[in-house]
Amino acid sequence: MSSAIEGLQPGGLWRYFAEISKIPRCSKNEAAISKYVLDTAKRLGLEASSDQDGNVVVRKPSSPGREGVRSVVLQGHLDMVCEKNKDTVHDFSSDPIELVRDGNTIRANGTTLGADNGIAVATNLALMEGAGLEHGPLEFLFTVDEETGLTGANNLGTDFLESTTLINLDSEEEGALYVGCSGGKNTVATWRVSREAPPAKHACAAVSVRGLRGGHSGLEIDKGRGNAIKILTRVLLELSGLGARLSAIEGGNKHNAIPREAEATVFLPMKNWEDAVRRVEEMEVLLRNEVSTVEPDLAVRIEQVKGKSRGKVMKRTQQRGMLAGLAAMPHGVVKMSADIPGLVETSTNLAVIKTTRRGVEVATSQRSSVSSEIEEICQSVAFILDLAGAEVSIEGGYPGWKPNLNSPILAVAKSTYRDLYGRDPEVKAIHAGLECGIIGEKYPGMDMVSLGPTLEAVHSPDEKIYIDSVEKYWTYLLAILRNVS
Repeated sequence: MSSAIEGLQPGGLWRYFAEISKIPRCSKNEAAISKYVLDTAKRLGLEASSDQDGNVVVRKPSSPGREGVRSVVLQGHLDMVCEKNKDTVHDFSSDPIELVRDGNTIRANGTTLGADNGIAVATNLALMEGAGLEHGPLEFLFTVDEETGLTGANNLGTDFLESTTLINLDSEEEGALYVGCSGGKNTVATWRVSREAPPAKHACAAVSVRGLRGGHSGLEIDKGRGNAIKILTRVLLELSGLGARLSAIEGGNKHNAIPREAEATVFLPMKNWEDAVRRVEEMEVLLRNEVSTVEPDLAVRIEQVKGKSRGKVMKRTQQRGMLAGLAAMPHGVVKMSADIPGLVETSTNLAVIKTTRRGVEVATSQRSSVSSEIEEICQSVAFILDLAGAEVSIEGGYPGWKPNLNSPILAVAKSTYRDLYGRDPEVKAIHAGLECGIIGEKYPGMDMVSLGPTLEAVHSPDEKIYIDSVEKYWTYLLAILRNVS
């Protein structure tokens, strides 16, 4: 057992969380964790099956005397966002996540923790094993590839589940019940670039943006956090005035994460090197003044790179068009909800940029709880990219989940929380994609609610889960299952 979780309660849940932290489970690489769930079900003598995508369902009979209670499915996803700090040596395809206890939180050592949604996986495994619990018939649904396209939920068969009530365990705020979520799409683009030798007497340099907090592009999009690609673009535009020629640019890793780091390789006239260094230092001061409250560790650097004097650069007109497009690209909150105070209704995230043989590729993600507004912001982003000379497509797409405030399972969850803690839970919608929207489409009439313990900074190496909230969440969930009639 990991020393980080020693003595934590509930013991079974934390034990399983430590176990699955040893299993590689980046999105699209869930075979090992799917097998682990199936093997656990077999060991426990429970009925289990999987589909061709790797989704798993496990069924547990009711406890004695609860046979007539409606069946409930508890659902979470098997995959995790695999992000690490640049200076962290970690192979997500083989290395275990190193758990670290830090006061009242559990985090990882330089990587994402995977509590999103490993906490649901561990919860379901602990419930599968738990003896003496009081509940009706239970189904445990483990889906795959939630983080990069909700593929598992999208491909879920309409006969895979028997229950008509679902509790999703992919929320991140103890004391809150989620009853709705945004839908989303991705807008992607490629600039086809022609390359040429850099002009004579140019020095190769690396320009980097580091130290940003990043985070979930839905849950943290309203926090005012810096976008490394947008910041790097501003610096490159400044250096363009000194004759900088762009060779390559990289930033961000996941379409659903705010980019924390970005870097470009440029060639600068050697006569302007000292001016370039001074400009970057000035830009760092200016940018830190803008975001110091939320991004105190922002660092902007320029360093000469030896041994790359024979690299190639983009043509000036293509460089200008691409940087103009990136500068014009919106990022952040587009519209707040007029119906639910504090809820982001529509947003867009400039997520990933990378240089390939084809050219420079960009991925962006758009979210909204209003389907027509998803179309509008996708169109706006696509037009900007098109005007900047890129080839553009709009991809993916997943539905939102419309709140039902008359939901029977919501009523049970509210009254249970009130009985346990003497106050009402908050009822919310979330500016992020939950699989509830897709499952609700596949199973019309499915009665759903989403809950979970408190997590912070998911999708980034700063991800953490609050220990005390896990015990409270577990107690609450067991009480809900007792109270379902």
